[in-house]
Amino acid sequence: MRAVFKTGFLAVLVSGGLGIAPVLASDATNPSAKRIVSIGGTVTEILYALGAGDRIVARDSTSSFPVEAMKKPDIGYMRALSPEGILGQTPDLILSEDGAGPPDALAILKASEIPMVTIDTPPQGAAIAKKIRDVGAAVGLSDKAETLAVKTDADLAALAGETAKLPQPRKRVLFVLSIANGRIMAGGKDTEAAAIIEMAGGVNAAEGITGYKPLTDEAVIAAKPDVVLVMQSGNHGVKPEEVFALPAFQSTPAAASKSLLRMDGLLLLGFGPRTPDAARSLASSLYPGSF
Repeated sequence: MRAVFKTGFLAVLVSGGLGIAPVLASDATNPSAKRIVSIGGTVTEILYALGAGDRIVARDSTSSFPVEAMKKPDIGYMRALSPEGILGQTPDLILSEDGAGPPDALAILKASEIPMVTIDTPPQGAAIAKKIRDVGAAVGLSDKAETLAVKTDADLAALAGETAKLPQPRKRVLFVLSIANGRIMAGGKDTEAAAIIEMAGGVNAAEGITGYKPLTDEAVIAAKPDVVLVMQSGNHGVKPEEVFALPAFQSTPAAASKSLLRMDGLLLLGFGPRTPDAARSLASSLYPGSF
């Protein structure tokens, strides 16, 4: 059975138009699972934080933390999964973040009857604790997950108290996911980028869009970012000279001060146990001397 963890309830998600039926949390618990295929960097990170890293037999390419995870066999990108590659690991549990695919691959995995649990991943700091609890429940480590979830919530609350005292006006931060042919893909509302910018005491400069979408030059100029935020590595990494050479950025406050911040993508956007540290690090960079 493939369970999808949703806020306040559990449901069975079936690709291809099959029915949806409620299940109990206990039905999605697999405490005896010893051969876990972990799909999604945050799920993998949480499993290691709970002391279950030795139960992972393979992981997807987004699972880059901790370093030990990189030693596990790589089953490919979570949105382009090969069922054969996963089933070849002979798992007794497939644990995945929401959004894995493609749908036909998920249908094959479901047909295999190997237990598959999917963790809901809303881009909200308040949802991190539930994500941790859901992973813990899926592998029979609810006690450890509860301890980690409570600590994560406490760390986020402490940071919120500190950022509330930051001076005005707040820094306007534009998260640039990628640049292709001069087109800027930015993070708008309802994204992990927007959420962590807010956690760090900043203002999302792309508040006029929802999701990750391209911005016109006029929209970039109107956004007036004080800081440009990019991922440090990976396929989406961009260089400062690429950003500030673009006409759209040349008249922005960020270009005038050459303010560009780079952070590891999984740390920045993963929304797992390290998120309080990630937000604090971003806040420290945005407001030097305040932390």
